[in-house]
Amino acid sequence: MSWDEDGTPHPLAQRRTGRSELEADRLPEMRELEVLGWEPAPEDLRRVYLPYVWPPAARTWIPDRSTHWAVDTELDGHGHITGVECAPLPEPDLRDLDREADEALAALGLPPRPWGRIWLLRPVGPFTTVAAVLEHLDAVLAAAGPSPDLPALARAELAALHESF
Repeated sequence: MSWDEDGTPHPLAQRRTGRSELEADRLPEMRELEVLGWEPAPEDLRRVYLPYVWPPAARTWIPDRSTHWAVDTELDGHGHITGVECAPLPEPDLRDLDREADEALAALGLPPRPWGRIWLLRPVGPFTTVAAVLEHLDAVLAAAGPSPDLPALARAELAALHESF
C-alpha cells in the first residue's frame, strides 16, 4: 500500500503544465483519460483511502492544475441575487480542503495523501465500472463486519479481483 510518492503522473498529463481556470472534471487530460477507461477516484471521506490500496496497475494520477472557485453571492431582502463574485481559492485555503481527508486517513492509520493530485482508477476483476467495484467492495466489507484494518481488507479484496482477470 502506498500513495506512490515518488511516482510520475500519467504520461498524458505531462504534456500540460500551469494552472488552468477549469474545474478538475473539465481538464483536457482528465477527459482524455476518461475516454481511455480511467475514472475519478471517489472523494467521499469514507472512501478517501481507496487510491492508497487500489492495485497500482489500475490507478494513476495527474497533477491538479484545476482552479477551485470561491463564489460570493449577494442577495436582496427578497432573496433575489444582486451580485456574484468568483475568485480562485488561494493555496492555503486549498490545503484546508484536504484537512478533512487527511484526518479521515489518520483515523485509519494511513499517511496523508500527497497534495496536488487527482487520482483516477480503472475497474478491476469482472467489473466494468469503478462504481460496480465499489458496490462489490462495500458488500464484502459489510460481510466482514467492523474491522480495525479496513484498508488492509479492501486491499486484499481488490488485489484478488485484479489477479483474477
